[in-house]
Amino acid sequence: MSRKLLLEILSALLVFLFIYTSISKLLDYDTFRRQLGQSPFITLYAPVIVWALPVGELIIAGFLLFARTRLTGFYLSFFLLSLFTFYLVAMLRLSYFIPCSCGGVLQHLSWNAHIVFNIIFVIFSTIGVLLQDKDQQTPAQTTL
Repeated sequence: MSRKLLLEILSALLVFLFIYTSISKLLDYDTFRRQLGQSPFITLYAPVIVWALPVGELIIAGFLLFARTRLTGFYLSFFLLSLFTFYLVAMLRLSYFIPCSCGGVLQHLSWNAHIVFNIIFVIFSTIGVLLQDKDQQTPAQTTL
């Protein structure tokens, strides 16, 4: 499989994930808002996160759609998915109550399955960064 095709596939998977999750959150806004408000770690920030997260996911998807901004999209995907994975692990270890603010099909995953799912997409983002970075290097940069 060519590097370019793999980049397109990884981008498409991440775009689908971010569009799907953001639309799910926005369509079930009241539930998403309520569940974020119940989270012991982010209760104070819930009014901002309830809008910033789905909008941020859509922005990341937009970055991933275009070759010129794809590297930024991969970096942002890596950051957001890593942050969310860390949040899930912290919630599982430190909290007695874990509200699920996931949308759609993802809300039916167990917490451990959700962490594995996120780690897989963190790996996809990492591969995207590494491959996209090589694609964007000029010949002069590769000889250094």
